[in-house]
Amino acid sequence: MVTGLLIIFIALSAFLGWRIVRQQRALHLLGHEWRALQAEEKQVFDFLHGLGEAFGGGVGRRDLHRLIVESAARILDAHGGALYLVDRSGQFLAPTHISRTCAPLVHVPGHIRQQAASNPVALESYLRLHPVYPGDGAVARMWKEGGARIFNFSDPELAGLAANGQGATSALVGCLSYRDKTLGVLAVVNGPMSTTFGPDDLAVFKAIAEQSAFALFSEAVYLEAGEKRRLDSDLETAREIQSILLPAASPEIAGYEVSGLNIPARHVSGDYFDYLRIDEHHWGLAIADVSGKGIPAALITGMCRSLLRAAAPGCTSAAEVMRAVNRRLYPDIKQDMFVSMLYVVIDTRTSDVTLARAGHDPPLLYRATGREVVPLRPPGMAVGIDSGNVFDRVIAEETVTLASGDGILLYTDGATEALDAHGSEFGLPRLIQAVQANAPKGAAATVSNIAAELREFAGQSAQHDDITLISIRRL
Repeated sequence: MVTGLLIIFIALSAFLGWRIVRQQRALHLLGHEWRALQAEEKQVFDFLHGLGEAFGGGVGRRDLHRLIVESAARILDAHGGALYLVDRSGQFLAPTHISRTCAPLVHVPGHIRQQAASNPVALESYLRLHPVYPGDGAVARMWKEGGARIFNFSDPELAGLAANGQGATSALVGCLSYRDKTLGVLAVVNGPMSTTFGPDDLAVFKAIAEQSAFALFSEAVYLEAGEKRRLDSDLETAREIQSILLPAASPEIAGYEVSGLNIPARHVSGDYFDYLRIDEHHWGLAIADVSGKGIPAALITGMCRSLLRAAAPGCTSAAEVMRAVNRRLYPDIKQDMFVSMLYVVIDTRTSDVTLARAGHDPPLLYRATGREVVPLRPPGMAVGIDSGNVFDRVIAEETVTLASGDGILLYTDGATEALDAHGSEFGLPRLIQAVQANAPKGAAATVSNIAAELREFAGQSAQHDDITLISIRRL
């Protein structure tokens, strides 16, 4: 009886001891897993904190790319990693950071392998310079498919590559995208002594890829904003320089009143106007409109100014000045660009005004008697289209004599083609009416009042073309 109880007691004690040991082992394993989880969470937190500090501290792009790759490899206990970003053309992926211990993720030509056997730098150089095109392995596949997945080096996309690198057996490859914008591909590979990546690793990798994509997107936005600020500053400087090249004040011409105005649609204008002293009794007035807008058009206006100022002094023939400008500008202007120009020569002794029109909008002649407005249409073609054989024959002069109170309005098509909120143009009839209403008030009032009418007509609509006005009035 006692012996039986003793046996039962010993068995029960052994069982309880076994349960206690098992529970202790379980607790030990649970504690180990908990510590591993805490360590993993700390690594992820450090990664996010590092991204925030890197971006907030204004580090360079290369440092940010290196941080993403090295942090991903460290968190996942990977042997190496690589980051590829979509080129601006969108046609290929460009390698931006590949760690030295990263097994190749693209196919390496045989001659590069042979060189790498004796010179590892050959392989590194090839991988860091080799773009990835669609169809070029796992990286290209995830670029097009999106998402992230585990690849084994026995998969078709990576087959045969492990022997070229560090004995890797698996890789995590994921597409980096944010707000429907594909930014690139991140990849990490395991080492020869590491276990193959599993589902838990993939879950962590996806989180890293998501945060990396956000950082890269933010970096791109930040860089674009900085580039825009620099561009705006450059454009403002260009606008200031161009404004210096335009006349600062109206000329004092005996017997005449002249006023001009330029309203650019952008920072810089493709319109140009100028006043030139030809000789003691003659003045030249020019207005021009370069095809296109922005910086290219503004550069051409600067060329026109230089060429006109070189040709005008001492030459009282408006047509001959236009011929000289065309001959000198034609070799240096693009085929898809041209300049419409109008050049006026005023003779202060005779009250004669001579015009040569190179494809420009016809100026409006105002007669004080009867308040009649007539477009002047001397023949001519735009500057920069022909080398001179046709241009020289086509262009001709027209001379008008102005009586007291008569005037001429020169303008660019930005005035007649100004649009209101409904898309309707200001048009030539309205411009003629504006001349009839304002010409008796003087040249300065004519220009300022027509500009005010154009602003009122357009309302809140954005100005889509440069506007230039020059008013000439015989005293």
